[in-house]
Amino acid sequence: MNEGDDARVGRDGGLTTGEVARRLGVAPTTVRSWDRRYGLGPTGHTGGRHRRWARRDVARLERMCALTARGLPPAEAARLALGETAPDVPGRPETPSPVPVPERGAAAEPSRTPARGRSRAGSGLRLGDVRQECRGVARAALRLDAVALDGLLETAVEEHGLVAAWTEVIMPTLQAVGRKWESSGERYVEVEHFLSWHVSGVLRRHAPPVVADRPGASTVLACVPAENHTLPLEALTAALAERGLPVRMFGGALPVESLVATVRRTGPAVVGLWAQSRTTASRPLAQHVAAIEWGVRGARRKPVVLTLGPGWAGQTAHGLPRPPGLAEAVTAVVSAVGG
Repeated sequence: MNEGDDARVGRDGGLTTGEVARRLGVAPTTVRSWDRRYGLGPTGHTGGRHRRWARRDVARLERMCALTARGLPPAEAARLALGETAPDVPGRPETPSPVPVPERGAAAEPSRTPARGRSRAGSGLRLGDVRQECRGVARAALRLDAVALDGLLETAVEEHGLVAAWTEVIMPTLQAVGRKWESSGERYVEVEHFLSWHVSGVLRRHAPPVVADRPGASTVLACVPAENHTLPLEALTAALAERGLPVRMFGGALPVESLVATVRRTGPAVVGLWAQSRTTASRPLAQHVAAIEWGVRGARRKPVVLTLGPGWAGQTAHGLPRPPGLAEAVTAVVSAVGG
């Protein structure tokens, strides 16, 4: 608690449920639900109708939030929170936990191998059979908890590597949020924007410095006109930089004239064009870019055009590779530049 909360606890005998909820960044109904379902209510009672939360009560709820943010189911998180604080709570017996806890917080650590920590549920989002970390990221995103979300994303990239973290943790969560948005009208737009912003920040922090251009070895990445979903290209940019490959990233909705001028000016070995929707994917555009020649007379070259994203399904043609994921896109670029 901060000093103001400490003073209020000392003066008034504790915080109200609403004050506790604001401090934790959750709804008051969530606090009441944790009390009713898991016994995480205030340990003392004061006069009047309203219950008051003491310091140790709030500390237990903070622990509950931290554990659920890491992906632990609420019931297991509550057992740990109660088990760790119960000895200090008079009148409440220690709650045994069926989950082995050799060290404080050990059970809350994210999974370190693909075989562990699979989950089929998470925070009202249809996540499917995904890594345990996905549920923690989803909970933090739904709570709009910037600190927890950044920490979970950083841990995923550091432990699994950028490509695996994107494929196994970030993408499944983004897709689940997108499905929730589509099925709920405009209710979850802020969650999708919030999650995307933090993913973008983590990708940029983990990308090495820009690599100096090498003639015939660079990659141009851009969204097709009218397409603004840049996040997958940001992941590819970071993954290529990680491998020491020069890349020029142009972001969303690059006009046709600008795309053509860029290819002519820079002479890239690879051009990656992202289309999220079939309405934005254009096979004639991709074929036109693939036919652009550059270089000195007698040694002219053409770029390899990668059609990236779900919008290209059914739109591609011979000579226009369509890597299905980030790892395959990186492999295709490495092969094209001879790296």
